Parts: sequence; structure tokens; C-alpha cells
Amino acid sequence: MRAQYERAASTPVAQGIEGLSLLTGLYLAVSPWIVGFNGATTIRTNNLITGLALAVLAFGFGSVYERTRGMSMAAAAIGVWTIIAPFVVAGNVDTKRIIISNAIAGGVAVLLGFATAAVGRMRR
Repeated sequence: MRAQYERAASTPVAQGIEGLSLLTGLYLAVSPWIVGFNGATTIRTNNLITGLALAVLAFGFGSVYERTRGMSMAAAAIGVWTIIAPFVVAGNVDTKRIIISNAIAGGVAVLLGFATAAVGRMRR
């Protein structure tokens, strides 16, 4: 069984998904400074924490592939939270840029989370 997971993790598709998930997490972590909403401390802190959590999960996809299904659902949940976070924690700031940035990053995280789960199921 472990050999099957190792084969699944070594495919170019799985490695690509892992890399894109890592990049999505890193972007989410630094997005307040890239997009320019670093003055909004609550959403800045939220994006930093959730982005780092997503990056850590993505880094773990390749190292413990047998647990990928659970981690991929956690990554999808982080993506959903990223989409709704501007409405919950942004407060009274100009949220147009925040909503657009978080919606794109969250949507990508959800899609990559589901793709990771799909690759893991296909190789079983």
C-alpha cells in the first residue's frame, strides 16, 4: 500500500498540484503586502496565518501522501474560509481588493485541495 502512495506522490500531476498549493499558500500569506491592504490588521493577520497553514499542508502532501485525503479536505476548508474571511473579519476597510484577492486565492486553494484528493483516490 505504501508503494502505491509513493507512486502516486511521484507523478508529475501530484507534484504539480503540491507545488501550486504551496505557492497559493505563500501568496495568501504575503497578499496583504502585495495587494496593499496591510493596514487592515485583522484580515492581514488572518491571511498570514491561513496562508502559512496552507503552505505547511501543501508541503506535507508529498511527505505523507497516505494522509493526503484528510489534508486535502483541510486545504479546501482553508480555501472556503479565505473566500468568506473578508466579510467576517475585514471590518470597516475598503474591501474590494481584499475580496478579489481572497476569492481568487481561496478558489484556487479549494480546487487544488479537491484535485489532491482526486489524485490520491485515482492511484489507490
